[in-house]
Amino acid sequence: MASVVTDPSGTFLALQLASGTYRFHAIWLRDNAGDPQTRAPGNGQRLIALRDISPQTAISAAEIVGHMLRVTFAPEDKTVDYDLDWLEANAYDRAMAREPGWTGPGIETWDADLTDNLPVGRFDAVQSDLSARRDWLAKLARYGFAKLEAGPVEDRALFKVVDLFGHVRETNYGRHFEVRTKVNPTNLAFTGLGLQAHTDNPYRDPVPTVQVLYCLESSAAGGENMVVDGFRAAERLGEENPEWFDMLVSYCARFEYAGEEGVVLRSRRPMIELAPDGELIAMRFNNRSFAAVTDVPFDKMETYYAAYRRLGEIIDDPAMEVSFRLEPGESFVVDNTRVLHARKAYSGTGKRWLQGCYADKDGLLSTLAWLESRRPEAAQ
Repeated sequence: MASVVTDPSGTFLALQLASGTYRFHAIWLRDNAGDPQTRAPGNGQRLIALRDISPQTAISAAEIVGHMLRVTFAPEDKTVDYDLDWLEANAYDRAMAREPGWTGPGIETWDADLTDNLPVGRFDAVQSDLSARRDWLAKLARYGFAKLEAGPVEDRALFKVVDLFGHVRETNYGRHFEVRTKVNPTNLAFTGLGLQAHTDNPYRDPVPTVQVLYCLESSAAGGENMVVDGFRAAERLGEENPEWFDMLVSYCARFEYAGEEGVVLRSRRPMIELAPDGELIAMRFNNRSFAAVTDVPFDKMETYYAAYRRLGEIIDDPAMEVSFRLEPGESFVVDNTRVLHARKAYSGTGKRWLQGCYADKDGLLSTLAWLESRRPEAAQ
């Protein structure tokens, strides 16, 4: 049975629920009111600014009515109802101290053990069945990558993959790029050389947050794709040597690309990026575009390079690697802020032709959230 007690000052209340007691400030409750004068009924956006709410806002009355918390605010004499489940889901009266490098809800870090349980979906099912699409996108969000099998073997079929969740992000490479051997290439990705696991385009700000690679031909020997969980690599570094982890969090690396006429791209960001509260939110790692580091003090530079070297060794560790071969009509989508991808060397005989493009994670997560909201249990 839920109950509520208002502090005599009126500045906050304490809500007792089955899962615990949560305190909410009057100003927070008033700012998050869902009544039609505060928020637009159609889209939920606020119709007022904080300046429109009195700084003297206080709780003059509060009671439980059914499954709602009913609150009356002074000096407005305004009464608003709040769903108890919504309040519990958005409660901020919790222990928040966590070690730097924690990962958000729904994120599962992994290593080579994931090889036998790859996140995968079938193109026709994911395209036509919204529940199959939801499940595939949920795997992609959880693990940071996912394969898609049995797609069409046709030029620019990768755009159909992006259409499942978002929009193509165009860059200086165009709406898409070809990945096959070239003479005098502008990028090492267009050779048969093996590539170290890396995140793409760390020299951009912001980086493309999603990458799609789609196979159209695959008769050359080798060329297997590999993925490494950058978040798990960061966790391992922190477990082994917290000082080295802190070095790569605290100081910016520099990245640069100037491989074609009219293009000079540069960024300055840490290799391991944390939110202010310590959440692990991004990884940037790409030896090919690593520029001269100039933001680390002289007395820290040797330690910085030791940390950088060790992170690279962890990333190169076969125990971290999930490897798979793409056949024509198969693709994979990768969270480019988290998962590093690589390619083993392939021979000059036979053919290997992939097409790639970029998209943005906000579209992916938006589509997933929308599909999750359509679950029957979500509507109850």
